[in-house]
Amino acid sequence: MNPKIWLSSPHMGQQEFSFVKEAFDTNWIAPLGPHVNGFENDLELFTGSKYAAALSSGTAALHLALIMLGIANGDEVICQSLTFSASANPIAYLGAIPIFIDSESETWNMCPDLLETAIKDRIIKGKKPKAIIAVHIYGMPAKIEEIIAIGEKYEIPVIEDAAEALGSSVNGKAVGTFGLMGILSFNGNKIITTSGGGALISDDEKFISQSRFLATQARDAAVHYQHSQIGYNYRMSNVCAAIGCGQMQVLPERVKQRRKVYEYYLKNLSGIAGIDFLYEPDHYFSNRWLTAILVDPSKGKGVNRETLRLSLEKENIESRPLWKPMHLQPVFQNYPSYTNGVSEPLFSKGLCLPSGSNLKDEDLKRVVDTIKQHF
Repeated sequence: MNPKIWLSSPHMGQQEFSFVKEAFDTNWIAPLGPHVNGFENDLELFTGSKYAAALSSGTAALHLALIMLGIANGDEVICQSLTFSASANPIAYLGAIPIFIDSESETWNMCPDLLETAIKDRIIKGKKPKAIIAVHIYGMPAKIEEIIAIGEKYEIPVIEDAAEALGSSVNGKAVGTFGLMGILSFNGNKIITTSGGGALISDDEKFISQSRFLATQARDAAVHYQHSQIGYNYRMSNVCAAIGCGQMQVLPERVKQRRKVYEYYLKNLSGIAGIDFLYEPDHYFSNRWLTAILVDPSKGKGVNRETLRLSLEKENIESRPLWKPMHLQPVFQNYPSYTNGVSEPLFSKGLCLPSGSNLKDEDLKRVVDTIKQHF
């Protein structure tokens, strides 16, 4: 059997090992330490955000963000529907009600027009939403400037889920820095990884200091262990942060490599009838975390997303359908949703191709050759 080609595997180098070795040599193994501080500084410099808190996951970051906004049982929180479930789960953690918004076709992210329609309707129904969670899926920035403007118009704070979009920007401004707070993820399949981890970023110092407090079990300033609030074990360890320090040194190169993978697929597959790509709008810059294509059987000799995925799987090549919209998920199907017919066809036609920054030329050729043979 041919060797496995993964969708998006971790890409490690020598720098990461040197930072981890330093953590061991200095015995900074416990949670917190100099590498946590260093990693947070690196994130601040790279994104342009004033403050960053390194945490155990992007989900933890989003959970803390909602807590700090005072989201409670019965509150309504608007969330993008076409996303991974981690964007919506923290809403449920707090007993709040997710309100799902469909996508627009240009970036596949939250539709600003539908967002405003939903806000107006929720207000008419007597319950103004308490927050908006906008997501930048697959590294493609959402129409975040329009979303922020709508949030400001109705005085609803916007949290950006940029878990897949570190290195992406709109008009030169990093995604995750437009909203009140931004969420990052360093899971093993992301553009850089700390094996597991995430971060909360913001220009408001009080959110970051409070998130660090809550993430370390909300221990009050006392000689003994005293707690006036419920806390969480959400802080990143110094060893994981050491990996992150090494990864940050190569992040610009990783973005360049992911974009090169996208360009390879675009060059070699865009001429096939039935295959289409997600393009960058003007002034948008995507890290191209995953290259996603749309497979239209009505244009491509009856070839559909699933038959193509199985064909790749047979050749030991991992691919994956686009996110199943949250409003179609069994766990969320009874919650309010505002749809326009965009995300459901994206799910039925969309396929993510192997996009790792460590893919070799022969790997990419194998993927392309398998797709061409199928057509």
